Amino acid sequence: MAESPPTSVNAAAGEPAGTTGPARNPWWDNARFVSATLIVVLHTVGSLMERVEVLHSYHIATWAFRVPAFVVLAGVFSHAGPLGTRHLRTLLQSIVLPALVFSLLYSLETYWLGAEFELHVVQLPWTLWFLMSLFFWRLLLPLVVQLRHPLLVTTLVALAVGYIDEFGMLYSASRTLVYLPLFYLGWRIGQGALDTWFAGRWSLPVAITGVLASFAVGAWWHRDVDDDWLSMRHAYTAADPWGLEWAWVIRLLVLASAAALVVCLLRLVPRRRLPVISAVGAAGFTIYLLHPLVILPFRERGWIERADTPAETAGLVVCAVLLALVLGSRPVRRLVRPLTRPPAGWLFAPAAPRPPQPERTSGRTPVRLP
Repeated sequence: MAESPPTSVNAAAGEPAGTTGPARNPWWDNARFVSATLIVVLHTVGSLMERVEVLHSYHIATWAFRVPAFVVLAGVFSHAGPLGTRHLRTLLQSIVLPALVFSLLYSLETYWLGAEFELHVVQLPWTLWFLMSLFFWRLLLPLVVQLRHPLLVTTLVALAVGYIDEFGMLYSASRTLVYLPLFYLGWRIGQGALDTWFAGRWSLPVAITGVLASFAVGAWWHRDVDDDWLSMRHAYTAADPWGLEWAWVIRLLVLASAAALVVCLLRLVPRRRLPVISAVGAAGFTIYLLHPLVILPFRERGWIERADTPAETAGLVVCAVLLALVLGSRPVRRLVRPLTRPPAGWLFAPAAPRPPQPERTSGRTPVRLP
C-alpha cells in the first residue's frame, strides 16, 4: 500500500506545515524536488531553446514531469470535504495573498528593469497562473467528487473548452479546466488509488520504459510537437494537423500521456528520505514562487542569451539546479515566509465561538459520591 499524505500539510498549496515530524512522507518531497528543479532549469535556459536543439528536446521530453506533475502533486494534498471556515481562510492566506504579493513584486521588478508599471490581477504574470488555477481547483474539488464519473466528466470539459474562445488566459480559465482531470487524479492518488502500481515490482520496468519513451520523443520528434498543444492556454485553431473538428483528439492524447508519465515518474521517485533533496523538496512551492524573480533580470538584460557554447549552456543548467537548492533551503524559506504565507489576522473577522455542546448522558441516574 502507498503511504497516505502527511497530515501536517497545508492542503491548499501542498506545502508542509513543518519540515520534520513523524507524519512526513519523503516520497512527495522528493517528487516535488524533481518537478520544481526541472521547472527552474527550463525557465533559466528557455530563451536559448530555439537555437539549442538539446534544450528544446529537454523542453518536450520533460514537459509532463514539470507542470502536470506539479498539478498532480497539488491534488494529492487537497481537501475534498466541505469548505468550512478554516479551509477558506487557508485558501486566502496560502494562495490568494501570495498570488497578489508576488504579482506586485513582479510588476515592481519589471518596472525596475525598464518596462511600464502594470498591476496584474485578472491575468497573473509568468508562473503565477498556477496559483489562480490552484485556487479554483480547490474550490471545484468538493463539487467534482460528487459526480458519478468525475474523471470522465472533467476530461470531457477539458476537451470541450478548446472550442470556446472565451476560455483563455484571463483568470487562468483555460488551464484551470484543462488541467482539472490531472488535479483530480492527484487527489485520487492521495486517497490510495494506484497503490498496486506504486508498490508492485512489475510496474518498475513499465515506468522506466515510459520515461525513456518520453525522452525518445524529445530527442527525435521535438520539433514536430507544437508548443500550443502543451500550453493549454488557448482555444483550438483550424491550423491543427487534423483540423478544428478533430483538435480535441490531440488534447486528449496529450492529457493521457501526461497522466501516464506522471505516474511513471512517481513510481521511479525514491520513497526514502534523501539527504538535502527531501528537505529542499518540501519547499517546492516556495521554489516555484521565488525563482522567476531571480531569473528575470538575467533574462531581460540578455545575459542568459550570451551563452553560445555547450560548456556555457551546461553551466547555466548547473546554476539553475543550485538556484533551486538555495531557494528551497531552510534559511531562505524562513526569510520569505512573510511573502509565501503572509500574515492575515488583520483580514479575517474573529472566529465565532463554538456553541456549547449539550452534556451527553447514558440515560442512567448518576451516582453521587459522598
